[in-house]
Parts: sequence; C-alpha cells; structure tokens
Amino acid sequence: MTMRPLAAVAIAAALSIGAAACGGTTKNSSSNDSKAGAASSAKADPNAPLKKGLKVAFLPKQVNNPYETIVDNAGIAGAKEYGGEAKEVGPSDASASSQISYINTLIQQRMDAILIAANDPNAVCGPLKQAMSHKIKVVSYDSDASKDCRNVFINQASSEEIGRSEIKVISDLIGGKGKIAILSATANATNQNTWIGFMKDELKKPEYSGLQLVKVAYGDDDDQKSFQQTQGLLQAYPDLKGIIAPTTVGIAAAARYISGSKYKGKVAVSGLGTPNQMRKFVKDGTVGKFELWDPKNLGYLASYAAAALASGQITGAEGEKFKAGKLGERTIGKDGEVILGPPTVFDKSNIDNYNF
Repeated sequence: MTMRPLAAVAIAAALSIGAAACGGTTKNSSSNDSKAGAASSAKADPNAPLKKGLKVAFLPKQVNNPYETIVDNAGIAGAKEYGGEAKEVGPSDASASSQISYINTLIQQRMDAILIAANDPNAVCGPLKQAMSHKIKVVSYDSDASKDCRNVFINQASSEEIGRSEIKVISDLIGGKGKIAILSATANATNQNTWIGFMKDELKKPEYSGLQLVKVAYGDDDDQKSFQQTQGLLQAYPDLKGIIAPTTVGIAAAARYISGSKYKGKVAVSGLGTPNQMRKFVKDGTVGKFELWDPKNLGYLASYAAAALASGQITGAEGEKFKAGKLGERTIGKDGEVILGPPTVFDKSNIDNYNF
C-alpha cells in the first residue's frame, strides 16, 4: 500500500549473514553449510529474477492482533504480485515460547521463507537457526529476533526515533511536567524494550527534567490485561499525568479505560496505534496525539525482502540492494536492518485522512 502521508522511505541496513544461494543442497538438507548469522562465501546475484511459486509464511506475535493482521495481509498480497504463495500462521497468545511449534511445522512444510515478529528474540533462535540450516530464509519484522537467527530485519522506523519521539509527544501533551508510566506489551518483546531504552535515555535530557517515569507495566498485548494494567497504574499513582503505550493493543485499552473514567481530560494517553482504532478516542478528547507508520507497507516490504533472499538476489550483506515492488529499491546496511520510514503523528487535524 502506498499512502503518501506515510511515505515508506525504507533506508536500510542489513546483517552480514551468509544465507546460501539457492543452488546446491536443498532446503531439506540437514547439512549446515554456513554458520547461521555469520558471513559465508555465498554471492548475491542482483540480476536474478524473483522465483515463481515461492512459499512464504508470516508468523506474527499473535494471530488475533489487529495490527499484525494488517501487516500480514499486506505481505500476503505482495506475494501474489511476485507469483508467490503466502499464508499467516501463529499462536493466539504472545508468550515467549508460543511461536516455536509453528516454526518447526513450517520447516517440515519446506517453506522458502519464514517471516516472524518475534515475541522473544532468544526463545525462537534455535528453531530459526534450524530453519536456516535447511535453506529457509528468515526475515524478522516489527519485533526482531536475535541477529544470528535471521537474514534481514524489516524495522518499521528507527528505534531511536520512535523512543525519543514518544517522550516528546507525551511531554507536549502534559506541559512538560508530571508523573508518567509506560504500558508495554510483553516483557521480552525486542521492539518494546528497545524503544523503552531510548525513552529512558531521552528522559535524562534537561528539557525533560519535569517528567518522572514511575512505572513500566506489561499488558502482554492482551486487551483485557492491558485495560486492567491501566486501571492498576491509576490506582497506584492517582496523580499520574500521562501514559505511553508503544503497542497498538495497549494504547487502545488504555484509551478505553480513561475515556470512561474520572481521569478523562486529566491523564494523557499516547503511544503507537492505528488511526481506525484510535479515531473515536482522538475525537472525544481522550487522546491528543499518537504515532505510527503504515503497517501495510511494513508487511509489503518484508514480503519482497523474503522473495529477494529466496531468489538469491541478496544474501543479507551490507550494501546489497533489492526492489520492493511499488516501494522501489531498498539498500541493506548494518545489522540486517531495513528501516521503513519515520513515524507519522496523528491528531484531530489529520486522522480522517487515513484508513487502516
């Protein structure tokens, strides 16, 4: 999907990982031709055509997460463009080990590529390395796996930019002074912890000396638990001024609680959410502004990266380039990270311009 206001300028970065080219041993082979996550002698062929009939699978944090559904459906649609067969499989909960059995099944099904939003970067590492040893390409998206367990990471935006901007947004909303809390997803989620790390670092700056982070709570990307965690935060800190929820499930649950409570208009809610889920809360004044990127572009870019890997156009080495359909050419840089683009801030003035 190409939405101009959310232009997905994918700058890139990529891991020196030697995913073997498609010739030689089969995906089924048990021989580990290269150490997973380490450079190999494999050479990219940027002129190689995308293979037809590639089998790719999206493995989200949880299949009932509305945001993940948007991402994966866009990736599946992208696969149709290049003649591939894509599907979404995954757990209904976002626990650390919930994705492991799905990875093992996908290996048995001889997929060409597995795309994963990791619930825990280390818990999935062993099975993903096993997949790589069977010539299955691994692309992490949204939430990274450990670097030696995947070929490329498609990041929705610069982690630093997201973390630091979240502090700026909440500071603006509460006038730069007061107690704030963070309502995260799972305690082991790579993206959440990276963003929170940058938030904490940003809070050290003199301009944010009036803000006090009192708690990081975890709603486990579960709507009801996130709702209860919001309630718990306000019971523990009745003078709380703001909540940052860098998770689409969490921000919606927090906004729902605040909108029906005595705290509406007194406690600011911000974070990362989709325009469609947050529209009513923006219009009723519960949420002043929040951020996100275009999740459709994230899934689409990840899908094309998987196809380029499986077709031998790229190996995951820094400096390699691949074409991502209507998103154009992308360049791989350091640590396997391909950045989709900067986040967009949504508020009353622009939220009706978006539909996702």
